[in-house]
Amino acid sequence: NTDLRRLLAHEQIRQVAARYARGVDRLDVATMRSAYWPDAIDDHGVYVGDAMAFCDRVVSTHRRFDWTMHCILNHWIDVVDDTTAHGEIYNVTYVFREDAGRKLLETWWGRYLDT
Repeated sequence: NTDLRRLLAHEQIRQVAARYARGVDRLDVATMRSAYWPDAIDDHGVYVGDAMAFCDRVVSTHRRFDWTMHCILNHWIDVVDDTTAHGEIYNVTYVFREDAGRKLLETWWGRYLDT
């Protein structure tokens, strides 16, 4: 059934996004990597390149924070066919860190565009 396959694809895509956020927040590179195809390219603006190397980079650089929380908001998904889908996710990320003895909470706003 086409409708059932489409619903399943939507849920699988949502789970990929959740794994990415969970992996970043827990500094778990294996969970982050599970959100990408092995040959994926990531474009985060400041980094464009191999997604597996990006995961290593993120886990390494995020160790300076006490914690982060990636909150996934609106998630639009367009399943094109059996092998392609496009997604757009709005997110808010909270970053807690200490700087010169002061505790800081930063808020980052973003959008992920996925294929």
